[in-house]
Amino acid sequence: MSPMLCVLSALATTLIMAGCRTTPLTRKAPADYITKELAKFAPVELKADLSHLSADDKKCLRKLIQAAELIDQLFLRQVDPQNPQLLERLEKNQDQPYLDFFRIMYGPWNRLDHDKPFLNDRAKPAGAGFYPPDMTKEEFEAAMAKNPDQRKRFESNFTVIRRVKGELRAISYHLAYQPYTKQISELLEEAAALTDDAALKKFLRLRSRAFLTDNYYESDLAWMDLNGDLEVVIGPYEVYEDNLFNYKAAYEAFLCVVDKPASEKLAAASRYLREMEAHLPIADEYKSSRGLASPIKVVQEVLSAGDTKAGVQTTAFNLPNDERVREAKGSKKVMLKNVAQAKYEKCWIPIAQTLLAARPLQNVSFDMYFNDVLMHEMSHGLGPGLITQPNGERVDVAKLLKEHYAVIEECKADVLGVYNLLFLMDKGVFPKDEYGLFATYLGGMFRSIRFGINEAHGGGVAIQFNYLMEKGAFFSDSQGRLDLDEEKMAPALTELAQRVLMLQATGDYVGTQAFVNKYRVMSSVMQNCIDKLIEAPVDIRPTFRVDY
Repeated sequence: MSPMLCVLSALATTLIMAGCRTTPLTRKAPADYITKELAKFAPVELKADLSHLSADDKKCLRKLIQAAELIDQLFLRQVDPQNPQLLERLEKNQDQPYLDFFRIMYGPWNRLDHDKPFLNDRAKPAGAGFYPPDMTKEEFEAAMAKNPDQRKRFESNFTVIRRVKGELRAISYHLAYQPYTKQISELLEEAAALTDDAALKKFLRLRSRAFLTDNYYESDLAWMDLNGDLEVVIGPYEVYEDNLFNYKAAYEAFLCVVDKPASEKLAAASRYLREMEAHLPIADEYKSSRGLASPIKVVQEVLSAGDTKAGVQTTAFNLPNDERVREAKGSKKVMLKNVAQAKYEKCWIPIAQTLLAARPLQNVSFDMYFNDVLMHEMSHGLGPGLITQPNGERVDVAKLLKEHYAVIEECKADVLGVYNLLFLMDKGVFPKDEYGLFATYLGGMFRSIRFGINEAHGGGVAIQFNYLMEKGAFFSDSQGRLDLDEEKMAPALTELAQRVLMLQATGDYVGTQAFVNKYRVMSSVMQNCIDKLIEAPVDIRPTFRVDY
């Protein structure tokens, strides 16, 4: 090992030990608050049919479950280095309701209540555990200005920032999160040796190496080629936990089995990706040249861990996020059908029954909801990705929009999801039912808004709702129920899509900030709707049953 690596490894160990100091428990939220918050999560047992898996793939899956359990430990530390000590104290004290809520939230902050602390009084740092909690944006920028050769490492998705002898340093994930990264790497290598699926074997071996280098490019490319019975996601992906800059990726895992008949049924939509990109309501010069391969997988979730399991459960995802991979091979959309069905039955329908006027309520459906989720994920892969700067450098739009990227990207995916569904209805890919689509789109909004408008998904929906209310496409009827004007919907959605796409295409940080500040607000109509939903579940609380 080189002298520099020895120093960094020793530093990483020191940082981990620093997080192991005893964390006192000085205050707990009232018990009735915890009881009320826990009631917002409907218990659900999620089970996937594994009977068609080969014996070798079942052995592989067991190893992957062990790796996913370590992902949970990693993410807990990414949220806050003090989390393991708080968790241990709750387990020793047998404070079951507080322990249950802590495990749902992956920390002492209520993600559905603007990160309100329910244990102790410490506010959640905007940068979670990725940066020193007292670090300012100005200090971060000053450190990069002082050390311009370190800018890429400071802004990397795969480094943590720590203050060492008064100066900020960027420490690679694979060093900062030892011994977990090494243990996960070993388990992935063992899983690769067990499977008889050649594509999965290749991906797992490359991903095993990536956990030791933080170079995920080759394994992301290999992930695009998975075509067997298991769909495996494991690694650092989304940047939403970093509310300071949206730079740092959080670890997560999805272990799934593929529903091949359902996947083939939806794959027809992916054949229109180039036409959908061409149909975007912006000038051709701003349209993406990214690779447009877009496999669609419908899966049953076996287990999830880490970032994706914190608070609200994921229904679908579109990966990888690396724009280099998207330019080369596109992206893959994965739909978690057993999760979607559980959410629709336990959460979505009670909300729609409470808030919608009679006609839109009569026209909502699970199939339209599921198709809308699909198109949301497909739309993440459309539109501007890498922006050419005046000096010729191509920069990821996320780097230009900084802390506003996540919310504007989720807004874009929602709006384009409906916009593109209308397009595919015209092409005959989906049954033509524009009103049913608009009704289902409206009916689903408050499931996300209830998560809090400071969160990327809820904030993105708040922007849409307020914008469409302003345009008269949505309105509140005389009984206070939500309704829509069918004639105004498509024009208003097209206009909103154009505005959001152009903010991304031009990398306009100032314009994006103004747009977000104007529309990501809790209007009186929104608040009245939320007040009516006090008894309705916000999301599901899954337990996973794995029968080999």
